[in-house]
Amino acid sequence: MASFLTLPAPLQTFLARFPLHTHPPVPVPVRFPLVKPTLWIAPPRSPYQSASSPDLLSADVECLKWQAYIALRGLTDISVRWDISPEGALDGRLPNLHVPALADNQSQLLPPHNIPAWVDSRVVADALEGYRDEKARDESHAWVSLLEGPVHAALSLSQPPTSLLSTLFQSDSKKSRSIGALLNPPPAPLTGFSSLFPSFGTNITLSAVQTRYAEAIAALSERLGQDRWFLGSENPTALDALVFAYLHCILHSKDTTRIEVTRLVNLVAWERRVRAQVQAAFCVAS
Repeated sequence: MASFLTLPAPLQTFLARFPLHTHPPVPVPVRFPLVKPTLWIAPPRSPYQSASSPDLLSADVECLKWQAYIALRGLTDISVRWDISPEGALDGRLPNLHVPALADNQSQLLPPHNIPAWVDSRVVADALEGYRDEKARDESHAWVSLLEGPVHAALSLSQPPTSLLSTLFQSDSKKSRSIGALLNPPPAPLTGFSSLFPSFGTNITLSAVQTRYAEAIAALSERLGQDRWFLGSENPTALDALVFAYLHCILHSKDTTRIEVTRLVNLVAWERRVRAQVQAAFCVAS
């Protein structure tokens, strides 16, 4: 239907000098085409130490936990990249998993909390999550609390301190939890209940953190014993992935924190065996 609204003739003559041309879309070049699942992680300690056997394990315990989880669930041939900062990741934290397009599904970029569902879609899921019974699965929650409590606190204290300037400009996503929030029971306040001033701060001593950490490492060693996997499981579980991440980061720290682990032969041998399995599951993205 012709429009009843027409432009004046002088305006039509003027606009005719500027015709509208359409062009086909310009293809965007892809530097790294997504061929296989790619995990974006924090950089390894020495990523280019050897061309034949590069270090592919992240120096960040959170990223390494997910690397171990993917590898110990039986997945292999997963690419890794570390050329992005946490600020550019989903939810402001690494790792992120980039899944290539499959059939009618488009490629997806997954945050950490969506990685288990993707893994379950690739391998057979167990109702008990790999544990031998419900009692062992319930016990695993206590070990997770122990690792994410005093062990994580000791690992955080072993890291080199950051400068005040970098702390001021650090994003909220990169700021870790305080040491007091990691300990259970929580530490006492700096001021007593009988003080004239309101309670504030936390009274945390290095010796108290190290004592809890040493007890936790000794308990881990005793619970593992000569078993192949923790809690006597026949196959690796999420707890094994978490234990490996902490043991690997502690053993490769330059602090005296590593001494507690190096004294226990079964933990050192277990970490070395699991490290080889996790490392073999990843390759550098090309």
